[in-house]
Amino acid sequence: MKTIAKLLITSLALLVVAEFVPGFFVENFYIAVIIALAFGVISLFIKPILTLLTLPLHLITFGFFAFVINALLLWFISTFIAGFVIESFSVALLGALIIALISHIGGKFIEALD
Repeated sequence: MKTIAKLLITSLALLVVAEFVPGFFVENFYIAVIIALAFGVISLFIKPILTLLTLPLHLITFGFFAFVINALLLWFISTFIAGFVIESFSVALLGALIIALISHIGGKFIEALD
């Protein structure tokens, strides 16, 4: 149940970012759910490898380089999902920051309900 709730929170976060960040477009809620699923799968398999390869940068930036990796993954996902467009890396970075913030707040809300 927590997984579905987190998926829905990420989907809603994507829609919020699409509403407020110019250059970040999500066509509808269905596409947002597909993006959230793809982001979850890619984060599960590819993100640990990228994190290991960029470990020195993570250490130098005290972990903030993770936002850059998330932005790159979002930008990568936008290349193969129709209905999802990110115009530039800076838009992807801003979107990744906002999605992380909303997901963190939503995760704390889910934990409070348990």
